[in-house]
Amino acid sequence: MKQSTALKIAAGVAAAAIGGAFLYSRSTRPPVINPKVPEPAKSVDLDRYLGKWFELARHENRFEKGLDAVTAEYSLDEDGTIIVANSGAQGGPKGERSFVEGHAIVADEETNAKLKVSFFGPFYTGDYWVLDHGDAYDWSIVGEPGGRYLWVLTREAKPAPAVTEAILKRVETLGYDRWALRLTRHI
Repeated sequence: MKQSTALKIAAGVAAAAIGGAFLYSRSTRPPVINPKVPEPAKSVDLDRYLGKWFELARHENRFEKGLDAVTAEYSLDEDGTIIVANSGAQGGPKGERSFVEGHAIVADEETNAKLKVSFFGPFYTGDYWVLDHGDAYDWSIVGEPGGRYLWVLTREAKPAPAVTEAILKRVETLGYDRWALRLTRHI
């Protein structure tokens, strides 16, 4: 694993979670694709949310540029925090994989839909909002309150085209421009 790629992923997730304010100047942050980010649509059962997710699409950003075959794995740590393990392949789905690990805590215990994530210790935490998810926890739409970052996650690397279309339509109903998203390639 190349350290620079791992740092790009770590910096990216941290920047996304905090709206990029600490790591990037205003000129390098992605544009706002939703000026009115909605509150999460429903509560999250963390036990069902844990596990492996595949990135279906994302609002392209500087720190994930060129990454494909992106995955996120969530597991419960002994201390009660959630371990967040992200990986991706540089230059295409078969490219060299990089990996970064962080931790998340629940920020809204009433719904469990808002988390605080950190890849750089307690000084750089950011918002991770599960804006919506499938009833079977087969897909998830993740954003942050600034409206600059968005990820669409699924349990399958390549969901059926009809499933993908339905999820992307849900992205639109949440106020996002689905055409601003980059589809992530998987093997």
